[in-house]
Order: sequence, then structure tokens, then C-alpha cells
Amino acid sequence: MGMIAISVLNRIDKLKLNPAQVLVLGFAALILIGATLLNLPISSVNGESIGFVDALFTSASAVCVTGLVVVNTAQHWSIFGKVIILILIQVGGLGLMTMATLVALVLGRKITLKERLIIQEELNSTTLSGLVKLTKYVIISTAAIEGIGAIFLAIRFIPKYGVIKGIWFSIFHAISAFCNAGFDLTGESMVPFVEDVVVNLTIIALVIIGGLGYFVYLDISRKKSFRKFSLHTKLVLIISGILLLIGFLFIFILEYNNPETLGKLSFKGKILAAAFQSMTPRTAGFNSIDTGAVTDSVAFLTMIYMLIGGSPGSTAGGVKTTTIGVLVIAIISVIRGNEDVEIYRRRIPHELIYRALAVTGIAVAIITGVTVILSITESGPDVTFLDVLFETLSAFGTVGLSRGLTPKLSILGRLIITFTMFVGRVGPLTMAFAFAKKRREKKGTYRYPKEKILVG
Repeated sequence: MGMIAISVLNRIDKLKLNPAQVLVLGFAALILIGATLLNLPISSVNGESIGFVDALFTSASAVCVTGLVVVNTAQHWSIFGKVIILILIQVGGLGLMTMATLVALVLGRKITLKERLIIQEELNSTTLSGLVKLTKYVIISTAAIEGIGAIFLAIRFIPKYGVIKGIWFSIFHAISAFCNAGFDLTGESMVPFVEDVVVNLTIIALVIIGGLGYFVYLDISRKKSFRKFSLHTKLVLIISGILLLIGFLFIFILEYNNPETLGKLSFKGKILAAAFQSMTPRTAGFNSIDTGAVTDSVAFLTMIYMLIGGSPGSTAGGVKTTTIGVLVIAIISVIRGNEDVEIYRRRIPHELIYRALAVTGIAVAIITGVTVILSITESGPDVTFLDVLFETLSAFGTVGLSRGLTPKLSILGRLIITFTMFVGRVGPLTMAFAFAKKRREKKGTYRYPKEKILVG
């Protein structure tokens, strides 16, 4: 798959596109390749082609590390199909350029400036310095984390499924969890292990680590003290911790007596399930209780979490924790009457605030548009507006949770959700840069005169 990535990128590079356009076309090409392979009769257990639309949907869900499925992954796909899905998850989670760089390094080929610019766009880095070294770190740390996760899962899976199947399940779910993909081979996600401490804590740890971002790992490994961490790392850790804690308490309290979710579990099970469900909307996609049976208030909190997602430079989707953090800090600064946006004795540049506003604004516009369209195309007596909005946010945030709407989607609905997953994985701003005209570079130092507008 790495060789395919290099071949695809080389062909796209001949078109003389900017890094954002290369990324968009690269991911699109990978999805089409995956769809072609999954559409083969050999990919299905029954030996029949699933149909290109469903194959495209599944490929996009895997590459975009989403986890929404139109067929049961465990029952429909053959070993060949499952391996293809796993490869697509790994490539999609690490990133197209990361896999291409890995192959290039193995072959001893130099990484060109154009390739470094694409890596910078993909990893959302602010500098070109040390990108190849960072990519090596990404590959090594990913292999180590997924390997450790697979070992812990094997402790439970091997006794339950046997040696061969248990190892296969352990590897698949470790990769799926770390990449925040949400694909499972049990056929019921993590519901069979809702009260299993080892499985729950392992999946939770893999998802959280995968959602923090490689810049955070590197910063923590180098500085080892919160006081010395970069502002980015501090915000990621604080915001992630707050979201997990609030989500846990909210779900634990509101679902405690719900007989369809936490109510039927032991006290230990309630704690594990509440912690698991607090983590999973951050683009993980696994579930240990019935997502469609939670109260509307918990469903609404879940949708907010799906919109926020994980952190920049990670395997997670969403508008990202730091984006929301920057906007909240800016709002607080305005309320306090501060001219500068400051936190931890550091000033946040205005261009970062504009970028955060752009990402959030574009995301809200896409989610609104897709929800409106789906509410028309998927209307029916058994489909509510909450189901449609939940599905849209799950697709955009590359989460993979569903209230049962995914298998019921029409062909048009599946294509729309496929596009939404794609935009969510590539990033709304990257998509905007890819389709926008070349950005105008101002010549000279002139600036237009100010004029005030009434707001608020």
C-alpha cells in the first residue's frame, strides 16, 4: 500500500498542484483504490460483489478512520476484505504522506521539498524543520503503541476466540482503536466486553493516545514537566482532560438508571461504560452500550463531542480541541476587555484566531448543509431529525457512532455521507485551500482604511 501511495502521489505531483490539492486528490485516489478492491467478489464471504457504492462507502469510512458501516464488518467481509479494511485504516490513520515517506526511506530515496510541504500540510505543522525526523517518530511510536495495545487485548481475546483468531482480533482492534477508526470484528463493537476492565482500559488508552497528536508525545518525551510543555501541549492535555471528566460525569449521572444503557450493569460496569462512552465520541467510534438508547441530553452532548473531536496532528477528526480552546480563550479575553488573547503568559497571534474561526465556520456550514439535504433524502416515519444530525456529525467528525440510520441510508444518502467523511478527514480548511483560487500575495505595504460595523 505504501508503494501504491508513492505511485499515486507521483502521478498527482505531475499536475503541479499545491500541497492541499495533492492531499485531497491523494486521499480520494486511495479511497477509489480501496473501493475497487472491496468491490471484488473475493472481498465478501458470499463470493458476490457488494456493489460499488457500498464498497466506496466502506473504503471512505476506513481511509477516513470513521467506522460507519452499511454492512456488519464481522459477518460480510472475507479475510481478504478485512485485511484490505485494516490496511486502509492504518494508511488513513497515519496519513498518505507518512506511509509514502516510510517506503521512500526504506528505498533510500530523498524526500523532496514539495513532499516536505505536503507532509507539513498533512501533519498540520507550522514549520518545515525536522519533518522527516518527526515522520520517523510517528511511524516508530505508532508501531510501538499499537503493538503494546495488541498484547494487552490478546490477554482477553485469545482465551475467548482461540490463539490464531485471538491474535488477529487483538491486532485489528489495536490498530482500529489507535487510529480512532471504530471498525470491529466482534459484530457488536465492545458491547460483549462492557464490564471487562482490561479490554475497556486498553481501548480507552489507545483511543486517547491516538487522539492527542504526535507533537504532544514528542513534547512530553523531551520536556517531562508540565511547566516546560509548549502552549499547544498544555491546551491539548487540559482540554482533553476536561472533556473526558465532564463526559464521564454527565453520562454516569443521566444514564445511571436507564435500563437500556447503564441501568442493567453492575456499579463497576457503570463506571467503565460511562468512561468508555465519554471517550468514544472524540472520533473513536466504538461503543459498549446501545448508542441509540441513550437519553436525548446525552445524545446532544455526544454530538458536541463529535464536533470537537481530537487534537491536531493526531489520528482523530473534528474541528480539534485546540481550535475550540483558542476560540474560548478569545471570547474570555473580549469579555475581560483585553486587547490581546493571552494564556499561560503567552499571546496567541490573531492569525491563529482567524484560522480557528475559519475552521469552525466552514465545519458548521458543511454540517448544516449536509443535515438539511439528508433530512430531505432520508425522510421517513422511523427517521428523526436527531438521527440525521447525529449521523452527519458522526461522519464529519470521523467518529463512526450511529443511531441506526447508516444501513437505512439511500444511495444518495450514502454518497453524501461518504463525501462528509472525506471532508472531515482531510480537514475543512485544507478542502477550502484546495478548491480556492491561488491566494493573493499582497505587494507593498498598503492597507485599506478601517470602518466599524455594529456587532452583538
